[in-house]
Amino acid sequence: MELDAHIPPGPIADKWDNHRFEMKLVAPQNRRKFDIIVVGTGLAGGSAAATLGEMGYNVKSFCFQDSPRRAHSIAAQGGINAAKNYKNDGDSVHRLFYDTIKGGDYRSREANVYRLAQISTQIIDQCVAQGVPFAREYGGLLDNRSFGGAQVSRTFYARGQTGQQLELGAYQALSRQIELGTVEMHPRTEMLDLVVSNGRAAGIVVRDLVTGEISSHSAHAVVLATGGYTNAFFLSTGAKGCNVTAIWRAHKKGAYFANPCYTQIHPTCIPVSGDYQSKLTLMSESLRNDGRVWASKTKGDRRKANEVPEGERDYFLERRYPAFGNLVPRDVASRAAKAVVDEGYGVGDLGNGVYLDFADAIHRLGRTTIEQRYGNLFDMYAKITGEDPYTVPMRIYPAPHYTMGGLWVDYNLMSNVPGLFVVGEANFSDHGANRLGASALMQGLADGYFVLPATITGDLAGQLNTQPLPTTDPCFQQAEAAVKEQINTFLTINGSRTPDWFHRKLGRTLWELCGMARNAAGLQQARKEIGALREEFWQDVRVLGEGESLNQSLEKAGRVADFFELGELICQDALAREESCGGHFREEHQTPEGEALRDDVNFAYVAAWEYAGKGELAKLHKEDLEFEYVHLAQRSYK
Repeated sequence: MELDAHIPPGPIADKWDNHRFEMKLVAPQNRRKFDIIVVGTGLAGGSAAATLGEMGYNVKSFCFQDSPRRAHSIAAQGGINAAKNYKNDGDSVHRLFYDTIKGGDYRSREANVYRLAQISTQIIDQCVAQGVPFAREYGGLLDNRSFGGAQVSRTFYARGQTGQQLELGAYQALSRQIELGTVEMHPRTEMLDLVVSNGRAAGIVVRDLVTGEISSHSAHAVVLATGGYTNAFFLSTGAKGCNVTAIWRAHKKGAYFANPCYTQIHPTCIPVSGDYQSKLTLMSESLRNDGRVWASKTKGDRRKANEVPEGERDYFLERRYPAFGNLVPRDVASRAAKAVVDEGYGVGDLGNGVYLDFADAIHRLGRTTIEQRYGNLFDMYAKITGEDPYTVPMRIYPAPHYTMGGLWVDYNLMSNVPGLFVVGEANFSDHGANRLGASALMQGLADGYFVLPATITGDLAGQLNTQPLPTTDPCFQQAEAAVKEQINTFLTINGSRTPDWFHRKLGRTLWELCGMARNAAGLQQARKEIGALREEFWQDVRVLGEGESLNQSLEKAGRVADFFELGELICQDALAREESCGGHFREEHQTPEGEALRDDVNFAYVAAWEYAGKGELAKLHKEDLEFEYVHLAQRSYK
């Protein structure tokens, strides 16, 4: 089955404006007749709920944190892209569009990416008006810095805490609507199922994480903005609470899951330090503006970095990719670092990293300038490692970071389930097989502030003067019963292993066999291992406590159960895609230089998977990708 993305006709630069004009509208006096559920309060969800509330809709907002402002968007450190060309270095909407298509290795939808580039300029104006403290030049103008995958400076930033500042801006807008009564906020509440009636999303089932109460909420439309799923790997840069549950439960109710194997490995993470580590810490890609990546030219060299003479250092990114140097895209930099470590040139006591060195930048610009640009990042690194990055290089190594896969959506950000919209990292769109740095914040705010509020009206207009399905309907009762049954199952298995034990085992299998490099034999082995471990999980997991109270062990069990099923789908998708593209690197498909080798004849499509039932292989649906404005070519950053 081929999917229809409902891409508007006409020239790409006119599609969005024409589409907004032709779309059905909901008049201001009618908006208060509609109820909308928004799950997640990060940049996408927070901005969506705030904007929809401002427009006059009745919004219910849900998050499992104790405050909406604690969503994981706060951890996005480096910046947000916008094609304003403030540096007068050749940037434009078309160049941002081209860089994003190329950076995603030609596996994203042209129309969505061009719209994203267009809206990027509006996002900055919106956030400045909200008081987001972007860095400024001496004269007071907004400053820009460079990021990987581009040869222009288009990234707006607030030191190393851009995501936090943007999240606070969205939170302030959301708080205003909560005070005005247009948004009803439900913190400490986790979505555990999507309710579908007659093929349309009708509401959600949630659990109060403090009292354990199970309840249902209905609406005319449901918006999922629950982020990505790299915590399937256990060790990742995501917050410990990040999970796939909301979109996975929607997938099991009929929503297609697109490109699950497109997971991004970030090159600038603090290396693993021990077997019992619970998560990893990201060092912003912005550091590659001034930091130089290198390793010793001698295998097994365990000398301290400052003891290695300049002539014995291999600046391998600058050597392999002279045109972009240290600012190649994340997937390219990650594979290069992995190759260096695999060949025995890794640095540090464990030999599991490479250096990110700021000595040249400090000598050239002065320590004060580096402190102003990255001070909080340097402080964080020093606290975690006990090493001063002003005097010795940082040690970095790639780690799971972002997911380009997610629920399939059309041009209007609606899934194949009518009434179910998906925004931000929870959907698959815009980034293709690899996300360029500083684009996550851009997509989240574009979706929440500008795209969804315009496109959701086209769906709601047809629902005027209808009431949401009452929560007494059998559809809600059945969903609640299924949620309670799973909770009871977890509490009565009474096995011998914790959810974390199973999660760690699952993550190790995914990382080793479906991480930075994949091959057919390894993926088949991973599917067997994950399936066997999943069966063991349902027989031997131990969840202490009870369901009618705060129970983090119970929360983890539900999320790990979903990660098992997702892990199997990731491997199925990776096995079916017989090519290398972006973050999906099949060892059987690479150029003589070791770069990703695409197969545009057979795989220029979005893989959207339909849930086929417990233990069954998912069913593949395809959305063919057409490239009219960008010429397909082998990526080169040399």
